[in-house]
Amino acid sequence: MPITFPNKPGLVIYLTAGDPDLGTTRDMAIAAIDNGADVIELGVPFSDPLADGPVIQRASERAVAKGTRLTDVLVICKEIRAARPQAGIILFSYLNPVVRLGMAAFAKAAKDAGADGVLLTDMIVEEATEYLAAMRANDLAPVFLAAPTSPDERLKAIAENSRGFVYAISRVGITGTQAELASDAEQLVKRLKQFTKLPIALGFGISTPAHVQTVAGFADAAVVGSAIVGLVEKTPAAEAPRAVGDFVRSLRKGTTGA
Repeated sequence: MPITFPNKPGLVIYLTAGDPDLGTTRDMAIAAIDNGADVIELGVPFSDPLADGPVIQRASERAVAKGTRLTDVLVICKEIRAARPQAGIILFSYLNPVVRLGMAAFAKAAKDAGADGVLLTDMIVEEATEYLAAMRANDLAPVFLAAPTSPDERLKAIAENSRGFVYAISRVGITGTQAELASDAEQLVKRLKQFTKLPIALGFGISTPAHVQTVAGFADAAVVGSAIVGLVEKTPAAEAPRAVGDFVRSLRKGTTGA
């Protein structure tokens, strides 16, 4: 199904699959959807998550230590799709686990699991020929990251090759929460909108209802990751789905009238 954002702004919620365990990941995703998330990003844990800040790094370490693999994440994806067929689901991974499985095999498995799209955080658009072919062959949306430091020529290539939405990062660096959104985030969204009619989702550092409401003023969706993963880290597993649902509901309520 196509990725859509029926709410304004859209909410994209990131979860590290396998933290605290796979069953809880599934239940947290369902709770997030039921409380206002439009898209779930299922993060495939990786042993060397260089683009992520300490919160998501620790979550990846915990999930890897429990033996969570890409194939396990695909199983959870299929379960979430069956439970909530209306939601968008993006598989979020580093390239290495995908290469180990094989690009063509991964794309077919992702489609079979019910994913709508894929974001490979270290896949650059200039080297994405095989990846894009595999995505097209399986009707999956490739989502690329766009940074404030990218020249217009590169933003144009990212926009033209993305499907579903374009993921604009609010600042250069690793993931993590921040008190205020970077001042160049709005400018980046404006630059991207020159090249595409796709929704623009803004991420990196968004952690409060006020942030989401600010994003609603210039972007189409907000991506919330580290704030969710940090909440999961300090919440007992049995309580995590409700805690995630409550937090997502607070983000959604904060946008009322935005």
